[in-house]
Amino acid sequence: MTNLTKAINLALLILFPIAWFAPLLRAGLLPMFGLDEISVITGLQSLWESDVFLALVVTVMAIFAPWLKTIGLALLHFRLLSPRVLPALNILGKLAMADMFLIALYIVVVKGVGLATVEVAWGLYLFTACILASLWISFQTGRKSAR
Repeated sequence: MTNLTKAINLALLILFPIAWFAPLLRAGLLPMFGLDEISVITGLQSLWESDVFLALVVTVMAIFAPWLKTIGLALLHFRLLSPRVLPALNILGKLAMADMFLIALYIVVVKGVGLATVEVAWGLYLFTACILASLWISFQTGRKSAR
């Protein structure tokens, strides 16, 4: 495993929590949230009050899946975990990518219905970059493990 791959993966342990608190989007007149800026955390707080099942699904996909995958890859990189767990880590990465789909779908629906003004904020780009970097690290790790 290259040092660059390890360093990027370890950086994700810091960048993911920043992305969770960073504003994903700015919304005006959105009845469900009533907020100007929505982050993963503020969105989850609102969901826990209104729809526990959806909040649980989003919590798993937005917080636990990418965080556990990043920790698992770090353990794998430092040979503290067996390479046999890589398929399970890849599934966690796909769950995190599904969360990006939900956010994009939410933006499209709200803009399409015309209930509110929605603007993408820098946190969405950071969160997306973290997910894509994690997928790239998984790909690189899988290639090295196959050799």
